[in-house]
Amino acid sequence: MNGKEWIQSAESNRGKQQDADYPKNIELLARAMECWDNLAGFRSDRERNKRFTYGDQWGDTIDVDGERIREEEYIRSQGNVPLKNNMIRRLVRNVLGVFRNRYSVPSCEGIGNMVSGLGDMKNIQSRLERNMELNRMEEMYARTMEEFLIGGLVVHRKWYGRKGSRTDCWTDFVLPDNFFCDTGARDFRNWDTGMVGEIHELEFDSLCASFARCPEDYVRLGRIYGVGNGGKCRVIEVWHREYRQSYRCHDLRNGRYYEIPAEGAPDVRPWERREWKVSEEWRCHFLTPQGDVLRSGRSPYRHGSHPFVFKAYPFIDGEIHSFVSDIIDQQKYANRLISMYDWILRASAKGVLLFPEGALPEGSDINDIAEEWSRFNGVILFRPKAGLPLPQQVSSNCSNIGITELLDIQLKMMEDISGVSGALQGKLESNTMSGTLYNQQTQNSMIALADLLGSFSCFIADATAMDVSNLAQYTRG
Repeated sequence: MNGKEWIQSAESNRGKQQDADYPKNIELLARAMECWDNLAGFRSDRERNKRFTYGDQWGDTIDVDGERIREEEYIRSQGNVPLKNNMIRRLVRNVLGVFRNRYSVPSCEGIGNMVSGLGDMKNIQSRLERNMELNRMEEMYARTMEEFLIGGLVVHRKWYGRKGSRTDCWTDFVLPDNFFCDTGARDFRNWDTGMVGEIHELEFDSLCASFARCPEDYVRLGRIYGVGNGGKCRVIEVWHREYRQSYRCHDLRNGRYYEIPAEGAPDVRPWERREWKVSEEWRCHFLTPQGDVLRSGRSPYRHGSHPFVFKAYPFIDGEIHSFVSDIIDQQKYANRLISMYDWILRASAKGVLLFPEGALPEGSDINDIAEEWSRFNGVILFRPKAGLPLPQQVSSNCSNIGITELLDIQLKMMEDISGVSGALQGKLESNTMSGTLYNQQTQNSMIALADLLGSFSCFIADATAMDVSNLAQYTRG
């Protein structure tokens, strides 16, 4: 039975049950949209950084006679080839190699204060190692580190549920382009974030598997998204912090503390002491693009927060600046020098053609001669006449205008700015360098990367703490 037949069957067999629409929350959707729009600049910068990292380095647009055109198209329109030497990718690989060499399975002891009170640490450590192997976390962290270098923002989603045939604690990589958060936050640790979320693009069947609990739900979802349209169904997952009045209760019989909502709270019992307070909690809403609330509720996790772990670098005044963005200007200038050197060499090898006007054959003009001359296997027709000199080529050796020196300077500046020195790349300044000196230079070069690697280590610590909390809540040793 296809989707349309299922809807018709559900509608015909619904009987007296009313088809109530989903509740709407337009205000929350507008707040999520504002957070999404505020990150438009980051998404644009990330896409540019990614282009330069993977070789599309002539894609910036320039103004030519009032028209916006890509640099690559303009260079080709001039009859030249846009050359490049992708040094950014090499530097990124070097940093990834450093991370791989330093990586080790996180330990519960390293985050003891963050997960205290969850039980036997040895038992939890064993479960953590099995879960990290299940989620292939070494590869996950390596690719996440690459995203950290390119975009400056990395996001993981930690959740418990069923994936395939297994129910367990899972880690998903969240594409930064699909993530949004409260852009008014300024805490480097993200403790002041009031809203986070992710945009999901789902197939209709997957959407129904997640949100339909009865045939009537299938009908409603089909009405909202349309069945058989062949497109994706967008769902906006929004987690936001809410505040409510509550009582902090103390049971005098066993010393236990707990909280209850102030609204509808029962009378105080003789063995109980209460303290009124305003408490906070994280709530989740799954919204359609029209504001329909498909599902909502408070955080089900023991840590009481949202399931996202994210890190932005350096996050000064809420700004994100990645490792790659710092070296794009040097990469562009190096590409221009390489292309200029190529143009000069070609012009020097080809030279200039001196063609007498009287030697033009009938039906031809000088443009035809120039076009034929520009080809490497061109044949030029001319009409020799008495007293007229023959066409001749005039060429000279390429003069040294300092391009190679400028290129060396740019390469050196790229190493200095990125912090990935020659020693870290395995280069020897001289064949007589001792191993002790080389090791010392390698250690010194690591100082420039210490802040970047340390920031990512904080992300791993936060992710591990959430893993441990979820494992202690949902699994058994």
